[in-house]
Amino acid sequence: MTDYTTQQSGASKSNPDRFTRWLQSKILTSIGSEKAQKKLWANSEKKRLKDNRGHVVYYFHQSQDGYSDLAVQTLKPLLERYDIELIMHLVTAECGYNAPEPDLLEKYSYTDASLIAPCFGLQSPQSMSDEAVMAIQDSYGSAAQGSLSERQDVGNQLRARLGHYSGAMFYYEGEWYWGIDRLYHLENRLRLFGADKYPEQGFLYPRPEIIQDQAAKGPSLTLEFYASLRSPYTALAYDQTVKFARKTGVNLIIKPVLPMVMRGVPATRQKGMYIFKDAAREARAQDIPYGKFYDPIGEPVKKGYSLYHWAKTHDKGEQFLSAFLNAAFVEGINTNTNNGLKTVCKNVGLDWSDAISHLDEIEWTEVLESNRLDMYEFGLWGVPSYRLLDEAGNEVIKAWGQDRLWLIAKFISKIGYL
Repeated sequence: MTDYTTQQSGASKSNPDRFTRWLQSKILTSIGSEKAQKKLWANSEKKRLKDNRGHVVYYFHQSQDGYSDLAVQTLKPLLERYDIELIMHLVTAECGYNAPEPDLLEKYSYTDASLIAPCFGLQSPQSMSDEAVMAIQDSYGSAAQGSLSERQDVGNQLRARLGHYSGAMFYYEGEWYWGIDRLYHLENRLRLFGADKYPEQGFLYPRPEIIQDQAAKGPSLTLEFYASLRSPYTALAYDQTVKFARKTGVNLIIKPVLPMVMRGVPATRQKGMYIFKDAAREARAQDIPYGKFYDPIGEPVKKGYSLYHWAKTHDKGEQFLSAFLNAAFVEGINTNTNNGLKTVCKNVGLDWSDAISHLDEIEWTEVLESNRLDMYEFGLWGVPSYRLLDEAGNEVIKAWGQDRLWLIAKFISKIGYL
């Protein structure tokens, strides 16, 4: 486990000055907007037609990656369904700030991919030999030659030039799609621009539905939910998760953690841009309110957690986190001001004259650090993350990501609690 709490690199980015915070918020709001996406689609389609090009999709495959071993199984079905040219490139895993826990990620990718594979009609991932990977690449339109490392060098350079860092990625005309989880976005775009051979049929890889129609029965279940006040994906998942817990009857325990940037792990520009674009795209697809962003990194997050700690004593901690995330990611409220925090408190019925005396309390710091260590203990490190426990406190399943609540729901149903 990497202890980034002692690292100082990038610490200045964890609490930007007033102008930088404002400018960064404006930029991230703009790049994730539906207007920006539609403009990208229109311009790229115009250029594609002008150049007399077909629909060319690049796929970047990473060895020793469970998500890539799932994604590669979709290539043939995609080619059969869509009028596309599919070119496969080989890449290596990135480390550093783009992937701060590479060893944990490799292990977890196989665990997670094995759980979701059947839901998409795919085989559980199995690590392939170098020869097998190169043979697959040769069959998908690539002109790559040489050894595995030589091919990976070419793939890494192209991936970086096009603006990404991860494996299991699909790229089509200026937009990225991560693995099996984002193929429905790619399919939707290909359909809109006339590349679907069978448009009357549903998507090959639709986003799974969240099962939550009945109250939980049998032994009591507990759902631990690890969240952060500066996480776009937490902003998408938070209210959904609370609603899910209420509807299914599981006991929800919210366990907030500090954002990675405030733990000394600054996000690269490349990673930050992708996350905000992807989160906005996911929100639109699920009809979740989202979009106007005012960055709460640094002092606003600290004060937010101070007020959360206090709000819990009034049985309003859950509502406070929701209101804070809504302010930062939906309403564009500047939580770096007392007026912004006052609005958050007012929205959940908390008295600001009382709240203001709790802004600088630090009791929450030990709790959040304990939550972070808990995550690492069971093999996760990012948010939002889930951990489902049975009546005896034994782990039933763990999952990382706002796009895994459906998996939690499926497990509850599968073991007979729904």
